[in-house]
Amino acid sequence: MPATQRLPRCTVLLLVLLELALAQYEHLGYPPGYPDPEVPEQYTAPQLAPDTPRIQLRLAGDKRKHNEGRVEVFYNGEWGTVCDDDFNLHAAQVVCRELGYLEAVSWSPSAKYGKGDGPIWFDNLHCSGKERTLALCPSNGIGVSDCKHTEDVGVVCSDKRIPGFKFVNTLPNHVENLDIQVEDVRIRAILSSYRKRIPVTEGYVEVKDGGKWKQICNSEWNQLNSRVICGMFGFPGERKYNARVYKMFARRRKPTYWDYSVNCTGNEAHLSSCKLGQATAVKSNETCSGGLPVVVSCVPGRAFAPTSMTGFRKAFRQEQPLVRLRGGAIVGEGRVEVLKNGEWGTICDDHWSLLSATVVCRELGFGTAKEALSGGRLGQGMGPVHMNEVQCSGFEKSITECFFNKEALGCSHEEDAAVRCNVPAMGFQESLRLSGGRNPYEGRVEVLMERNGSLVWGTVCSDGWGTMEAMVVCRQLGLGFASNAFQETWYWPGEVGADAVVMSGVRCSGTEMSLSHCLHHGDHLTCPKGGGRNAAGVSCSETAPDLVLNPQVVEQTTYMEDRPMFMLQCAYEENCLSSTSNQAPANSYRRLLRFSSQIHNNGQSDFRPKAGRHSWVWHDCHRHYHSMEVFTIYDLFSLNGTKVAEGHKASFCLEDSECDEGIEKRYECANFGEQGITVGCWDTYRHDIDCQWIDITELKPGDYIFQIIINPNYEVPESDYSNNIMKCRCRYDGHRVWMYSCHNGGSLSTETEQTFPGLLNNQVTHR
Repeated sequence: MPATQRLPRCTVLLLVLLELALAQYEHLGYPPGYPDPEVPEQYTAPQLAPDTPRIQLRLAGDKRKHNEGRVEVFYNGEWGTVCDDDFNLHAAQVVCRELGYLEAVSWSPSAKYGKGDGPIWFDNLHCSGKERTLALCPSNGIGVSDCKHTEDVGVVCSDKRIPGFKFVNTLPNHVENLDIQVEDVRIRAILSSYRKRIPVTEGYVEVKDGGKWKQICNSEWNQLNSRVICGMFGFPGERKYNARVYKMFARRRKPTYWDYSVNCTGNEAHLSSCKLGQATAVKSNETCSGGLPVVVSCVPGRAFAPTSMTGFRKAFRQEQPLVRLRGGAIVGEGRVEVLKNGEWGTICDDHWSLLSATVVCRELGFGTAKEALSGGRLGQGMGPVHMNEVQCSGFEKSITECFFNKEALGCSHEEDAAVRCNVPAMGFQESLRLSGGRNPYEGRVEVLMERNGSLVWGTVCSDGWGTMEAMVVCRQLGLGFASNAFQETWYWPGEVGADAVVMSGVRCSGTEMSLSHCLHHGDHLTCPKGGGRNAAGVSCSETAPDLVLNPQVVEQTTYMEDRPMFMLQCAYEENCLSSTSNQAPANSYRRLLRFSSQIHNNGQSDFRPKAGRHSWVWHDCHRHYHSMEVFTIYDLFSLNGTKVAEGHKASFCLEDSECDEGIEKRYECANFGEQGITVGCWDTYRHDIDCQWIDITELKPGDYIFQIIINPNYEVPESDYSNNIMKCRCRYDGHRVWMYSCHNGGSLSTETEQTFPGLLNNQVTHR
């Protein structure tokens, strides 16, 4: 072959090898969720006329998210505010766009985020929404206002940033007063050992500005900046790293530096709340003076730390026994509960802020807080309100170290505080999908599994598929809670090439972060029904009910009754009596332990029976339809955990007996009405109705443990199953009965619970 023909092939080969060599330091091997190599977006910075006032904006005040706050304007060397007179969504749109957010979500008058200081720079703004800066909106004139700071306006911007957004500093002499505004931030793994790890815990800190990823010069970087970056990416802390390796890499590959340094105080929840540092002195050879690109090395929480056995912990477990999250759909979110005097209680949302929420998140092994929620947004708790008006500096090790008002007067569970924390990007959602559904929240479950050396999409065998498995699927995809688990999916045509079963025998406890962490058959599949139309499916919902029994009602209404057999005909037909009643003569008596149960729905959505109206069962004895065959279980245990008696409340009609003030009843059993329990309402089963008892005719005198379980078969999804159990101490002397120390599962400390031998708080985790 002539040399002229060989040369181009060699050139092509060299080019290919060069591309591969460069790729190891680019996006190859990035975990899911990290951006692909950028294609510069079309974004043009605003071109302002010379006579346009030069201003800069920021969001300040008592924030509950980093992308919201009081609108503050920097002008003439001083920060001031904006009055809410004539302010509207168009003006909010201008503010958010100027700050680099895609759009405005809402705005708030009357100093919702606290009163600001300094002058009120704008009043009676009349924006069209198209202005490139707030200074171009018609107003009374800059600095002309008759407002007070009680009228300071605030805005909520979208999470999404404008593609290609580039920060333009119009006030170069006041850079230290400005907040950081960039399109995006990431930790880019550089060393091959970290590029293979999920989550990425170490690498360059890069900001996306003007559509291009750039490194930050480390000449003014400090540990407080690293703390904020690690927190943003879901890590509670930072650590030292081997700088020598990164020096070698920086010599081989010239960095592209951002124009500014970063100045954080260390307690910010997001980089956008940090101040802009001085402009970076960059030499012509693209190295920052006396420094290198910023590198951070973050410490993951225990739930996300690699282990030698499985790579990651299979399920989330609380790390700190004094604080926990309840009622959240995904790991890292929930109602905040604290342990005090052996009893779990909630935090009142007065003064609840992103700063205090971040202390909770770091304490539990997560990063900073994405959002501090108020008003019982993630469900209402039970028991006492332990803390009120919490104020943290941001550096406390525990929320219990923060200043707070011990008096929670006026606080109710309608004001329970909650958090959403930043958690590491694990990429779990990349190996699971829903296919064929009418919307993104439903469909046939398809998983990505390794088969014969290659990754293939396939279905999950529906044998034994239930609510717990569906809960894990919805959590893994970030779609909230399960609303239904399906064992047939013929009505959802999934991907034809993914009909084959690739996972079978799935059994989940409900706490796992990924379906692959649940028990399953592995390579040895067993699925007689096959995949395709019989594959597992789910539907998800952002909210769920949460049923909780009122233990005080049980304790206060318990009594004993001797009732003749001839008055128990309905109960006998429904198997509500013990088996020995079969031989009992009609004139004999049964001794019944009677009590009332009051079941509250403290969740975020109504509790509805799983069965449709067409399958409800009519009961002549009770003269209404029963929608659930097994809704509660009543048991009596000896102190060693042996069951000695049980009640059998065969089936239930669900309705709203009473509701909190301001909430209307929706459900009633009469006239074949709709059944369920509305949020904020409760269903009461009085002590004097049939089967609301335990038959203790043969019970010997002694000390026992009484237990009620609601929704025992997990037929209806709930946000928290651990509080579906209620337990009491019970003493019976043959003539009288006492019920005391009644409490819900998970409401007391572990030490206190251990005084109830042989019983478990959360039956779900031992399913």
